Amino acid sequence: IGAGNLLTNLQQDEEIDFLVTFKMVRRVMRDLGIHCQIRKKKHNRIKQNEQYIQDNLLNQNFEVSAPNEVWLSDSTELSYGVNGEYKVRLSGVLDLYGRRLLSYNLSDTETSSAEIQVFQRAFVAAGDVHPRIHTDRGSAYTSGAFNNFLNQFEVERSMSRPGTPYDNAPMERWWNEFKLRWMDRHPMAKTYKELVKLVEDGIEYFNHQNRSAQRNGLTPDEYWNEAI
Repeated sequence: IGAGNLLTNLQQDEEIDFLVTFKMVRRVMRDLGIHCQIRKKKHNRIKQNEQYIQDNLLNQNFEVSAPNEVWLSDSTELSYGVNGEYKVRLSGVLDLYGRRLLSYNLSDTETSSAEIQVFQRAFVAAGDVHPRIHTDRGSAYTSGAFNNFLNQFEVERSMSRPGTPYDNAPMERWWNEFKLRWMDRHPMAKTYKELVKLVEDGIEYFNHQNRSAQRNGLTPDEYWNEAI
């Protein structure tokens, strides 16, 4: 993580009984050769036939005032095995308020049934809510089955423009940080069971322990509970 997030965590640490400044953290990082790392996103998806296309209603407006106003969703690839020879898709639903991951699902590929399952879990967790839901234009999200499923919840749909990943930037960033700061910092899971445990622990960390200056030094869970 960068100097800003390090400073936020140090300010919340009860064992730190002296003033810590941004310049101090940045200087110590430089002296120790500690650098914030950024993962380069890979674009290797095959374009599929689009069925249900929605306008980009979100339009990169990532400011919300309460939980369950806007949900973002996407999936990313994870590897496991002795040599990383096995691949799975991790799907998630992210509440834009506080960047809290509401639900997740592991599947062999990104299919409409996998995305339906992750949204079923999100609605079970959130209750009777009607958020705006923003996704990309992947075949799973434009399928008839997925859109028919969402219709029962009276939600508003929004989709990224073609070739514009920044339209879903908070979700992209969440995946990048999850991989860089969690998956890449642990030994690769050898079995599917080990992968499930690693993913569960990582999501637990990012929801309940990861502090950020953008949330006034709170974790996503604390930020959510404060709003509720």
